[in-house]
Amino acid sequence: MRLLLLTLQRTAVVIIGAFAVWLIVYVFNWADGDLPTILALAITYGVGAYLILPYAVRMGLKIQARKHVPSFTVTGDGLPGDPVNLTLIGTENELRTAFAAAGWHPADPLSLKSSWLMVQSFVLDQPYPTAPFSTLFLFGRGQDIGFQLPIGDSPRKRHHVRFWAKTLTEEDVTGAELADADFWLNTDRPDHGARLLWVGAGTKDIGLSLTRLTFKMTHATDSDTNIERDFIMAELEAARAIHKVRLYDAGDRLAEGRVNHYVTDGDIALAELKAPA
Repeated sequence: MRLLLLTLQRTAVVIIGAFAVWLIVYVFNWADGDLPTILALAITYGVGAYLILPYAVRMGLKIQARKHVPSFTVTGDGLPGDPVNLTLIGTENELRTAFAAAGWHPADPLSLKSSWLMVQSFVLDQPYPTAPFSTLFLFGRGQDIGFQLPIGDSPRKRHHVRFWAKTLTEEDVTGAELADADFWLNTDRPDHGARLLWVGAGTKDIGLSLTRLTFKMTHATDSDTNIERDFIMAELEAARAIHKVRLYDAGDRLAEGRVNHYVTDGDIALAELKAPA
């Protein structure tokens, strides 16, 4: 059934793309008129990949995901993103200090300037240790903060993690609330000056690829996010920035342990941050 659905999805994408090209070439006559064929095709790709297909996917997933306890983030297209696989407890200052102690860099905010610097680093193959992240969504909003550790000097390879802040309760400390749908569906943005629960999604970038269904350019990532989760927590433990690590189930277990192309056991590593010395 899973293979059949995937085949139907990809067939629909091909049909929509072919129909759009037919409209441009034969109905609007752009290719034979003032607009060159290559430019017409480029416009078709842009409109289809960044407007039409993302909207169609978002609408379909919203219908399927009502009252679902998410074990993964969501892309701007509404597709399943990186699995949620770790949580840290503490203030924003403790979080920043912990990753700084481990040698990680905070990601630059996504903007025209940082995007251009990212393009330059990719084309020229130059390091960009504070490169911006694409926006993923959890709790109805994009990530609050992110950190990365470059792999060598390549801008295409890095360890990275995004975090979303949540108001901390006594239940959070025991992990009991992680399996509660209300916890995941709450969209409140807390005060970053307080002691918070930082829900994170960590993955390892290994190159470039195109997104499934909408074909946007993006980083290719290592499939095994369990290894990346354990790597990140081990980095923080080695820096003596966290207390004992515990594992909790995020709530819904995923069919066959997969989100998008990722392999995950559905567990979240939970640890308290240590106060800076």
